[in-house]
Amino acid sequence: MIELDSLTKQFRQKQGLTTAVDHVNMTVKSGEMCVFLGPSGCGKTTTLKMINRLIEPTSGRILIDGNDTRGIDKVELRRSLGYVIQQVGLFPNMTIKDNIMVVPKLLGWDKKRMHERACELMSMVALEPSRYLSRYPNELSGGQQQRIGVIRALAADPPLLLMDEPFGAIDPINRSAIQDEFLMMQRQLRKTVIMVSHDIDEALKLADKIAMFRDGRLVQFSTPDELLARPADEFVATFTGGDSTLKRLLLVAAGDAVSEPISVSRSTLIADVRRLMDDHERRHIVIVDEHGKAQGQVRRQDIKGVLEDRPVGDYRQPLAVTSQWDDNLRVLLSRMYEYNIDWVPVQDENERFIGEISQDSIIALLSTQR
Repeated sequence: MIELDSLTKQFRQKQGLTTAVDHVNMTVKSGEMCVFLGPSGCGKTTTLKMINRLIEPTSGRILIDGNDTRGIDKVELRRSLGYVIQQVGLFPNMTIKDNIMVVPKLLGWDKKRMHERACELMSMVALEPSRYLSRYPNELSGGQQQRIGVIRALAADPPLLLMDEPFGAIDPINRSAIQDEFLMMQRQLRKTVIMVSHDIDEALKLADKIAMFRDGRLVQFSTPDELLARPADEFVATFTGGDSTLKRLLLVAAGDAVSEPISVSRSTLIADVRRLMDDHERRHIVIVDEHGKAQGQVRRQDIKGVLEDRPVGDYRQPLAVTSQWDDNLRVLLSRMYEYNIDWVPVQDENERFIGEISQDSIIALLSTQR
């Protein structure tokens, strides 16, 4: 857990004192990811750098797991924290393995432990250790270098990870992929993370909490959904954009919003299928195999006039598209428009059918401000 207690930073300039950060108070719980969000020059990076004492605060306290950072040697503090910057900062004359193991080597880890840790981290970002550990930074793409920058910060298993716009210089496709990989790592490792960003979509995608800054002040500290649904003032509402309701779709996973899974097997008789459709007011039913995996669908129009003792499998139609349980609702809605359909079946991690999402159910969810 990290606590910022009345954190203030003033800089002396020719015209006098300038307050860059003004009495910031917040608490980020262990395992949470907090994104510092706001326009350029609002105090985000200054606040981040005060945490590892690259910038010394003028007043206030920073507590990491209850320990005041003022009582910790600066070098020891920085070795104990992970730090990722936009420019990556890999050492060009060192191999990827040596780059990753900079801090563990300073901490006295043995070679076997360092090699195993490097391989473990490389696998987390989908880079084959045998192919990449012996290479040098200039032999990697920008996106690959950024992946190395992230896992280097995790090498010594720090309790707190600080990230200063780590994905800002990456092209949109690689940026999205690296964000996804980082999210998967975070779900597994549950690190406490503080990240600086000016991208509202990135903050909504990654954050458990968002700290909104303006002119050195903390304007709002809340969950992403609260930020969109109840902005603290006009500045926050403007920064999040006029489509805040649609942005909230990013925050809901398909698996958390599915309807009851109504399905039949291929051998189910038409009479029973019609009864299910009537009971649940459905125009379609998903057909699953013996493992519960969606194999297709049958619509009312497909069985119109068909004898009731016929198996429904003979009238199965393909599914236009399926969705995974962890896809967000904005992805699903986009998919519906792309394929000109009004519902999508949802699968769990084992590809079993767990329910469906419709355009109507998305509208209903938003209207309830869930």
